[in-house]
Amino acid sequence: MRTESKKISKSSWPKLAVRKWLNIKSSAERFHSDYDATTAIAKERRRSCSDRDRYVVVPDDLSEGWVMDSTSGMKKKSAPGPGTGGPDLRMFVGTWNVGGKSPNEGFNLRNWLTCPSPADIYIIGFQEIVPLNAGNVLGPEDSGPAAKWLGLIREALNSNEELDNTGQNSPKSSPRYCLAASKQMVGIFLSVWVRADLCNHVTNLKVSCVGRGIMGYLGNKGSTSISMTLYNTTFCFVCTHLTSGEKFGDELRRNLDVSEILKKTKFYHSFKSLAHPLPPESILEHDNIIWLGDLNYRLASGYDDTHELLKKNNWQALLEKDQLRIEQKAGRVFKGWNEGNIYFAPTYKYLTNSDHYVAQSSKSKIKRRTPAWCDRILWKGEGLNQMCYVRGESKFSDHRPVYSLFSVQVDMKSKNIAPSTATMPRCCPLKPLTNSSLSSTCCTAKVQAEEQLLLLTRAQSCIDTVPRF
Repeated sequence: MRTESKKISKSSWPKLAVRKWLNIKSSAERFHSDYDATTAIAKERRRSCSDRDRYVVVPDDLSEGWVMDSTSGMKKKSAPGPGTGGPDLRMFVGTWNVGGKSPNEGFNLRNWLTCPSPADIYIIGFQEIVPLNAGNVLGPEDSGPAAKWLGLIREALNSNEELDNTGQNSPKSSPRYCLAASKQMVGIFLSVWVRADLCNHVTNLKVSCVGRGIMGYLGNKGSTSISMTLYNTTFCFVCTHLTSGEKFGDELRRNLDVSEILKKTKFYHSFKSLAHPLPPESILEHDNIIWLGDLNYRLASGYDDTHELLKKNNWQALLEKDQLRIEQKAGRVFKGWNEGNIYFAPTYKYLTNSDHYVAQSSKSKIKRRTPAWCDRILWKGEGLNQMCYVRGESKFSDHRPVYSLFSVQVDMKSKNIAPSTATMPRCCPLKPLTNSSLSSTCCTAKVQAEEQLLLLTRAQSCIDTVPRF
């Protein structure tokens, strides 16, 4: 993976702040990846309607499917034959709010990521990888901690040695993993890793970020999502950090965050391969969805009652007061979603480097935080079967990490579409392709491109005229 770090002067912060405030997606669709197919597209010379009206369709995946040239009509490139069914895959999903702390170089993630056994796919989400101060929220994005976490994950997943019975290092033929995609929005960071031999079967990688923080737009709270297709099954992974607070009514603000994220998360695709279905554009259009993160739902009970149940390890009685389960049961949020049974202690809020909750040591009611299951993993989709749902015991932050292991069914059969019924974009009616329709499509695309250019020019003019402060 190749990344470039650029220092941005404080004089440019006003422009960055305006971009974030107005939700202008300057680089929102960019992401890091080891996957060659994501960079191969950029190396091709992509023609458009402005390029002498020759190419009217530019697929995202140029290695397969259809390419249309107005001078020679449609050309069908070689497509793979129908696939066959295979064994279920194992998917590890982990979430951790690290409290704005950056890891040391020797920080060990192996106990968390390789427990109980290696998986085929790893979905790892973090919250607060940077402190949520004004500089990080309004200023340039600090990608240093994200790079550190990626390095530690890569080291943990790709380690080829283990201790044998004599205590000596011995080679291990463990599967190796590559980074399919990673995306950061302020402190929210999501990465997807797949076994190296699965990389060629991962397509349609897209990312989307929704800010739900200050003024309902900035990225100190919100979501980072990754969409992908594995073989012919679509997946969406949504890493969120929702509104905090344990005052009465704060759970309704969290419900609103979920609703807005579902509504505003969009995965924009250009013309797709006409031999395959269009990829999903919204979260709920995917076959399988994982929602993970610091959802911040608290316990609807006083500290005294909670403290007594904590001493007895009576998790089931405490869970009856869990805001997320109350709101979900009432149909106000996550209707139709699944969450596994919780048999572990609340994951928040701990003293750093301690097994004690802050509430157990704080005498101030203002600083006291009632313990709660803030860190959760939910899912939706018939192809997912949860195998375990547990928490880790790292004392690195005031949250405990949570992870789940899933068995995943994927559709390995090809879903090629006949050329005569080639799928057009969602905004166009389905009809046979003719010379006149090609010309019409070209003109429409040209007008849309000009409109987008005009909007971008106006937005840039707005940004440039904002006074510095």
